[in-house]
Amino acid sequence: MPPPLAVAAALVAVEALLLLVLAVLEVANLRSIRLTMGLTTTVFFLVAAAGLAWCAWSLWKGRRWARGPVVMAQLIQLGLAWNFRDAPTTLVAVGLAVGGLVVIAGLLHPATTQVLEQDARLEE
Repeated sequence: MPPPLAVAAALVAVEALLLLVLAVLEVANLRSIRLTMGLTTTVFFLVAAAGLAWCAWSLWKGRRWARGPVVMAQLIQLGLAWNFRDAPTTLVAVGLAVGGLVVIAGLLHPATTQVLEQDARLEE
């Protein structure tokens, strides 16, 4: 596995873990006044975490199909970074942007493309 793909897969796994932490924090802060919103937000975070974890594992295994969903998630992450750009969340925005750009760069790196295209040839 080329290093750019390994870094991208590892960062996506970290993103999945962070979404899982957000789900736990959401459950910990459930209140009866916003029960429906809290539960649906928790389910959203759990589903997103599971999806990203599955994609990270699939990238680690060299599965080509996982690149598309991960790139889409990173583009959404870049949009969130843009929304968080003003104080006091500027550092969050920088972290989101750097993580998203590193993952995208890792997935578009020629060595990664070569490995993922080998998977495509095996499928044919």
